[in-house]
Amino acid sequence: QVQLVESGGGLVQAGGSLRLSCAASGRAFSVYTMGWFRQAPGLEREFVAAVSRSGLSTYYADSVNGRSTISRDNTKNTVYLQMNSLQPEDTAVYYCAASSLLSTAQVGFPNRYDYWGQGTQVTVSS
Repeated sequence: QVQLVESGGGLVQAGGSLRLSCAASGRAFSVYTMGWFRQAPGLEREFVAAVSRSGLSTYYADSVNGRSTISRDNTKNTVYLQMNSLQPEDTAVYYCAASSLLSTAQVGFPNRYDYWGQGTQVTVSS
């Protein structure tokens, strides 16, 4: 079992930046591939970014590639999502997720993740 708690969401103007954090507790953090997903009202949960167990490999959705950076600190049991040049379409609840069983082809599928945080709201005003 692992518990995930996101933080860092908020209200930001278009063009601004936010850094989301996800703190994990429970089973060894480094055994999990970590991902960020988001869900806007009325829409399905969508993949944003993922990082491998070691932190050496990262994966991004096309919609955020070049504007966002995912990273992790296994000594602090924390994964981060730095988001820049935010736009109103980035408004959503952002969720952190952990998976113990992933190939790189699976990082974008929510059903391949075992544990989820409660989410943090990101609102981008125009």
